Amino acid sequence: MFQNNIEYARKQDAEDSLASFRNKFHIPKNDFGEEMVYLCGNSLGLQPKITSEYIQEVLNDWAKFGVEGHTEAKNAWLPYHEFLAENMAKIVGAKPSEVVVMNTLTTNLHLMMVSFYQPTKTKYKIVVESDAFPSDKYAVESQLKFHGVDIKDALILWKPRKGEELCRFEDLEEIMKQHGNEIALLMIGSTNYYTGQSFPLKKITELGHKYKCMVGFDLAHGAGNIQPNLHETGADFAVWCTYKYLNSGPGSLGGCFVHERHANNEKLNRFAGWWGHNKKTRFNMRKDFDALPGAEGWQLSNPPILSMAAIRASLDTFAEAGFENIRKKSEKLTGYLEFLLDEMKNEAINVITPRNPEERGCQLSIQVKNADKRLHTKLTEAGVISDWREPDVIRIAPAPLYNSFEDVFKFSEKLKEVLKK
Repeated sequence: MFQNNIEYARKQDAEDSLASFRNKFHIPKNDFGEEMVYLCGNSLGLQPKITSEYIQEVLNDWAKFGVEGHTEAKNAWLPYHEFLAENMAKIVGAKPSEVVVMNTLTTNLHLMMVSFYQPTKTKYKIVVESDAFPSDKYAVESQLKFHGVDIKDALILWKPRKGEELCRFEDLEEIMKQHGNEIALLMIGSTNYYTGQSFPLKKITELGHKYKCMVGFDLAHGAGNIQPNLHETGADFAVWCTYKYLNSGPGSLGGCFVHERHANNEKLNRFAGWWGHNKKTRFNMRKDFDALPGAEGWQLSNPPILSMAAIRASLDTFAEAGFENIRKKSEKLTGYLEFLLDEMKNEAINVITPRNPEERGCQLSIQVKNADKRLHTKLTEAGVISDWREPDVIRIAPAPLYNSFEDVFKFSEKLKEVLKK
């Protein structure tokens, strides 16, 4: 189906219904004004050109109205987070009432564990994948410590088998058979940052719930990349950032999902703040806390509108493209990258990401024998922006909204050159 030549790549771009979206983004250029091959959307997404307009609108309204902008701005600041809910819900497969944009990822993870990790003397353990993103592991360990639980006893790692890179679902099943009655929470990254493996979220949720465990997911490398279908999956909660595949800018706000079955559960513990309080009485400062229903009820403070404006710009771009179309192109684009790497027939490289498109997003993790970061440096000097993960992996993520088939072909040619040297 695929062909290893530039003409084929350009033909695919000419026939691509999303090709025009590349022009809606700022593509980094080198010192000579030539576009770089940017394949690092899994670390920081590119800036939509409309972002500056959305932010400037807020700046103009701030200058014009001052504090009255909360109600008088073109897009009033008071309900601004509500403008993001519907489009964000489509991206993660949820109802608008189940999602909220707030805080940052690890802050949201802690807030969720306050509510959904409730250890008892007999049911107190937490399961994470062994190579979870470090911040997730730090957060989980600190929660265990906060509750006075022995980390060595309570933290269970879902590990790949010896000599393998990927986690097997049947091994998680075995963990649950052995420890299910002691496990309080499964906290799994939906798409592993290192290998690019996407886990079967619905199966994991059903497995956890079978043993009466809470189930949560970190979608940092999933939101805007795969479709997690959170409502249907039935997870209790999920958290994510927006600056990777969702292109909201460095360090921007995170997102949070709380399944609707928990929407009005007053028995759940939570760390409360005034923005999670009933909107009708929020400004009557002497009222006791009255949680909003749904995910909104976990908000703490009034949000940074400038950051939310950048998120809104990206979400509007996603809505225009349609997430089903984005995912369809992603599978083909990453499939082409995989094909070109196979065509190289180079024993020095090995793709550790699953071959099945349903078990991955757009990222392929390329393991390079006997390499170190100097290889990545040479790629950068050759005009490729990717990223390196110790000890020996280059992560390549062709983002379908702004990457082209020609990008992918150019990368494969540059990788060949660098490997020869």
